[in-house]
Amino acid sequence: MQIGDLTLQGHAALAPMAGVADRAFRELCMEFGAGYCVSEMVSSKGIAYHSKKSAELMALSDAERPCAVQIFGTEPETMADAARFAMQYRPEAIDINMGCPAPKIAGSGSGAALMRDPDLCGRIVHAVSRAVEIPVTVKIRSGFDEDHINAVEVAKIVEENGARAVTVHGRTRKQFYAPPVNFDIIREVKRALTIPVIGNGDICDVETAVHMLEYTGCDYIMIGRGALGNPWVFREINEYFDNGIIIPKPTLDEKCSVLLGHIERLVAYKGERVGMREARKHTAYYLKGFKNAAKLRNLAFSMETLADLRTLIDEIRQSNR
Repeated sequence: MQIGDLTLQGHAALAPMAGVADRAFRELCMEFGAGYCVSEMVSSKGIAYHSKKSAELMALSDAERPCAVQIFGTEPETMADAARFAMQYRPEAIDINMGCPAPKIAGSGSGAALMRDPDLCGRIVHAVSRAVEIPVTVKIRSGFDEDHINAVEVAKIVEENGARAVTVHGRTRKQFYAPPVNFDIIREVKRALTIPVIGNGDICDVETAVHMLEYTGCDYIMIGRGALGNPWVFREINEYFDNGIIIPKPTLDEKCSVLLGHIERLVAYKGERVGMREARKHTAYYLKGFKNAAKLRNLAFSMETLADLRTLIDEIRQSNR
């Protein structure tokens, strides 16, 4: 798929997920075949106020490319300034967050709340597109709530103002992540635009990926929560679409090896104290489907060191042989 001058390989991208899809996880998913990834969202005002944390979120390694930096905010010029600042990290694209449902983000008028003001959405995209020479993309939802399903309107406006691709999560802001995805609205957006449309929501395996692509006609798919504890989903999807093969699920030993490598990388980037605290939630995702999962999760949430993780992995192997 082409996003402006950017060519994406594979069939699926890793979605931006604050506090989860960090550098370690992005690199891991790219190694398993993700064709593209997006950074954790970065506050445009944080950049304006010289926030060290905001700047750190923009740092990209060669192992996670092609990668977009995602920014959020409500002021067109502040967003444009943030995009210019991001260029020092050499992203392949700038993604604008118009889909985050979190109260902290939407409650301040950013994220999915922007969809209540399509004109402002257009002005933000216009300003950012003029500020940088790389492609600008936008991530939206079906609408703010069930009474305001306006993804098609917003998508057409952002296309007119310079967006080179639109990702659509098929739920409203009010729905967060619970009800089934509205595939019809993604299909409507695809039919209304000339730029690429990326389908997002409830994709966790080959079957759900096929349904998204065939039903909506979208150009590419984006996987968020479905990749947590399941980074090999990208390999499975690529093998199916490229070769028509359903490959076996990873073995117990492979799952344990990937888990250990993931957390070792996380600790290398963030230090053992911070890394192991963040490792608890990642480990819990990997434990899905294991025997004695409840007991193992309790152990995971008490981990403090890499040694604790290795002890847990021994327990996983012993109880799941």
